[in-house]
Amino acid sequence: MKLRLFYFLTVMILWSCDSERVFEKYQGMETQYWHINDTVSFYFESPLEASASLIAVKYNQDYEFRNLYLRYFLMDSMGNEVESQLVNIPLFESTSGKPLGEGFGSTFTRFDTLPLELGENYHSIHFVQYMRVDQLKGIEAVGLKRTK
Repeated sequence: MKLRLFYFLTVMILWSCDSERVFEKYQGMETQYWHINDTVSFYFESPLEASASLIAVKYNQDYEFRNLYLRYFLMDSMGNEVESQLVNIPLFESTSGKPLGEGFGSTFTRFDTLPLELGENYHSIHFVQYMRVDQLKGIEAVGLKRTK
């Protein structure tokens, strides 16, 4: 457990050196399960203009599927849904089963681009897993990174 915490803090320090980053936050899954009723939410201190957005999924070898389906919901400052879309994020190669993304040991982080519409003001973004299982095992954290 201490090694995972050390790894997570090291990665966070290295990512903090990115001058193109506008916003970056992560929400950990304490049980390393993403329950079907759990929503991962990120709130922006002030509305951000649309920019390149990446989702980060930190997962381990306990994850039982090749990919991750999730749905995101963009909300404005009044709580109105601006945009919603289902996204498929591959986590393992389909032929070899090798984990995609960066990491070592049994923990990996995969970044993927979110297809957000341009020209809208966003106040928050919410993610829910769409894998049709009550407890999605092996998900350690979900994050959002926005760049210039």
